[in-house]
Amino acid sequence: MIRYHDREWGRPVRDDRKLFELLILEGAQAGLSWETILNKRENYRAAFDGFDARKIARYDSRRVRKLLANPGIVRNRLKIAATVSNAKAFLAIQKEFGSFAKYIWQFTKQPVSGKKSARRRGVPARTPESDAMSEDLKNRGFRFVGSTICYAFMQATGMVNDHAHDCFCRNQAPKTRSAAA
Repeated sequence: MIRYHDREWGRPVRDDRKLFELLILEGAQAGLSWETILNKRENYRAAFDGFDARKIARYDSRRVRKLLANPGIVRNRLKIAATVSNAKAFLAIQKEFGSFAKYIWQFTKQPVSGKKSARRRGVPARTPESDAMSEDLKNRGFRFVGSTICYAFMQATGMVNDHAHDCFCRNQAPKTRSAAA
């Protein structure tokens, strides 16, 4: 967890495959701890073809059954099915916008600095931006993308900088604008 925090969490991500991976992992985390998912991350990468959306979009019922038998991932039928349908929706967004990054970053334009991030209890679970992202993703056919999941995704991908004010990582992120009041 420390390594993930210090090297990844909150760093702006604009690579489509990495964004897809983090969106899928955030959805897989629903109802579980992030530590559980992080510990299974390499298993997810192997099971889901390195998060290659083109391959995942072609998964059939046989492949889904194989995934449901894989003890290295969360074997939840709805989450696995959502990964397949999310891959299809992801590809449609890439086609429409040229990249998923271009689409997803429209919700903040640039990294946003959270105002209340000095203490963990001050960090919101959702924001108007995550609400808008969630609604738009759902309208485009994504599943397991509620506002709370979207906000966690925004934190993980550096769309929001919620590192504590005294955390050394906070100032390593690119310049950010303040969150809207």
